[in-house]
Amino acid sequence: MLTRKEYTAAQKKAGDMIKHSGIHITRAEEEKIDVADFGLSNLNKEGAQILTFFCTKRVSTKVIALFPRQTEPEHWHSAVEDDPGKEETIRVVQGTVYFYVPGAENIKAGFIPEGKEDVYTVRHELVMKPGDQITLEPGTKHWFQAGDEGTVMYTFSTCARDLLDQFADPKIVRKTQIVD
Repeated sequence: MLTRKEYTAAQKKAGDMIKHSGIHITRAEEEKIDVADFGLSNLNKEGAQILTFFCTKRVSTKVIALFPRQTEPEHWHSAVEDDPGKEETIRVVQGTVYFYVPGAENIKAGFIPEGKEDVYTVRHELVMKPGDQITLEPGTKHWFQAGDEGTVMYTFSTCARDLLDQFADPKIVRKTQIVD
């Protein structure tokens, strides 16, 4: 849960990060940035700021801004009816991101949020810099964390159904609740 003031401050900060990365966005787009605290009420620790440019029945393009050392929790994109789930390519625009996927455990630069060892199960670390990208097949567990300067990333995917994403942490609620 976030206050309206916290939500709009995070939108502004993310909008500034996106613009500083060289991606032009309008004021109206800045106001559409989704601030996701995942129901954990600790945005700077676990959260993400997501701007959806478009999402059709077939494709989606977004920009994700993560504040310094902010972590988007472990999740995966499940099948929906006859659709196998979202296939997603993430490309780093600015900053460093520590990206975690299945594979041999090798965490060195990033860290699992304190007390969350049981809900961050994939621990193969990829250190990604501007211009690096990764493509995730449907159903692939993953999570990521910004470096000390924060990060801005594009995400290009098949149809996105964010509210249907699955999370390892059972406490997560995908839609942010705002209180005034």
